[in-house]
Amino acid sequence: MDEPIYVTRDGPIATVVLNRPEKLNAMSMAMSRRLREIMEACDRDADLRCVVLRGAGGRAFSVGADISEFEATRSSAAKAREYARVGNPAFHSVRACRHPVVALIQGLCVGGGFGLAALCDIKVCGESSRFGVPIKRLGLVESHEELEAVVRAIGAGPTLEILLTGDLLDAETALRIGFVNRVVPDGRVEEETYAMARRIAEGAPLAARWHKRFVYDLVARRPLTDDEKDVAYHCFDTEDFQIGYRAFLAKTTPRFVGR
Repeated sequence: MDEPIYVTRDGPIATVVLNRPEKLNAMSMAMSRRLREIMEACDRDADLRCVVLRGAGGRAFSVGADISEFEATRSSAAKAREYARVGNPAFHSVRACRHPVVALIQGLCVGGGFGLAALCDIKVCGESSRFGVPIKRLGLVESHEELEAVVRAIGAGPTLEILLTGDLLDAETALRIGFVNRVVPDGRVEEETYAMARRIAEGAPLAARWHKRFVYDLVARRPLTDDEKDVAYHCFDTEDFQIGYRAFLAKTTPRFVGR
């Protein structure tokens, strides 16, 4: 496809593709706008059960912002603020999507691509993948909004080492510090990612959406209201709960309906 971002569908699994392989899937402003449109459409789709986010070409998930646009988009504080008004909501639409989002990472995952991957719920990468934010020579910073998901994922120390040294992490280090969930041989990244997506899609979709919400509520480390805590009991009034526990007792495979 010619579109810089496109989405395909295989039953309950959607795949969102960053499609600028000649630029290592660097994100333009237009791509950020389109990413938000696509992720918000995925969020509205009640029939979806999982979203896979990936880069085209196999050489990179994404190398982040397209620096060739910086003269037009980030050459002053005023321009940078406007850039953030587009880019930050676009990236955070990945985390805001109610369905589980799995990052399929091949090759480089750096700069804004590293931040985008951090906003995915599960990350699968190849053994040769590399991670980091090598911007120390650009004279710019990652904003609070851009760093939040990274800091929550790996903590202050590893984040500062990445930012201050500019060094890239190998896949095993990314696994050790908790940034990625799985490291697999390069030739099996697609297979393993979609196998995981199918396992997610087999589960009760309402429960998966609630679990995503609950985990990020807890990561935020803010006091939960009684109404927020009470949502944990809503599952017992769903058709999926009736299907699930009866199938367990009958030793059959449940077929959840999302109600």
